[in-house]
Amino acid sequence: MNSRKRMMALAAAGMSGVLLLTACGGGGEDLTGGSGESGGAGTGDDLKDINIALIAWEEAIAVTHMWEVILEEKGYNVDVTDVDVAPMYQGAANGAIDLFLDTWLPTTHETQWDTYGDQLEDLGSWYDNAVLTLTVPAYMEDVNSIPDLLDHADELDNRIVGIDSGAGLTITTQDSAMPGYGLDDDFELVTSSGAAMLAELDSAIADEEPIVVTLWRPHPVYVKHDLKDLEDPEGLMGGAETIHAVGRDGFGSDYPQLSAWLEDWSMSDDELASLEALTVGEDADDPEAGAREWLSENPEFLERTLGDDAQGLEF
Repeated sequence: MNSRKRMMALAAAGMSGVLLLTACGGGGEDLTGGSGESGGAGTGDDLKDINIALIAWEEAIAVTHMWEVILEEKGYNVDVTDVDVAPMYQGAANGAIDLFLDTWLPTTHETQWDTYGDQLEDLGSWYDNAVLTLTVPAYMEDVNSIPDLLDHADELDNRIVGIDSGAGLTITTQDSAMPGYGLDDDFELVTSSGAAMLAELDSAIADEEPIVVTLWRPHPVYVKHDLKDLEDPEGLMGGAETIHAVGRDGFGSDYPQLSAWLEDWSMSDDELASLEALTVGEDADDPEAGAREWLSENPEFLERTLGDDAQGLEF
């Protein structure tokens, strides 16, 4: 789909919320409103058409394309829509988006869940070891904890390199970790996009320059570079979180079969890392093809997740 081809370029450019609000859901309405109704014959008892929102985070790219491939093989018409955090939750709450696969709870998306959670359906957690971090290259030997940053503000140009301004990681860093550790007076949190942050990290490491970035696990950059997550003695970045699939109101009744599959969906660290390597890793250039390759190599995952419905699937 065209949206997939544009995804990383739009992320690097830092799409604005105003632009994203014009993106269309499966029924043709903009993401701030609409009925969320999908036409066409059903797949089993499910509606045939489904719109999946995709925020350009690595684990979201990986699992969204994985489910896109699975669902298309099962006969669904899948529309993947690129969005940012705020319009995604607003669009799902208003029914213009059917499904989002990367909600972090209880901390990262706490603000959005407090606002829209009563208009959404939690379809279950599929990963339970998600963490937010402040991270430096391993060669910064004297920086091992977040408080250590105070002694290295000058060499870091008084900058923490972040991602998009509306992200839960940004909010946690800005509203919790920075004031809690007294970083406010010495550091500026520079927001842009995940892609821009990674580009700056790559550049700094190539020249062995000091840098501190906001990051999270799971993330394929930990395979690419030797990185060090800074100790968080006060726990201000939050503990391990769970990643949930979330549907619009009425999702379970409109997609009972898919809801059952999502309830049985879980991924280990190794499974997610290998999926990310093929979909968003350094040598990956086609997330859908990477997801298809991963599924062909992991039939046990399909059997565990889909049960008898995995029979006959070929990737």
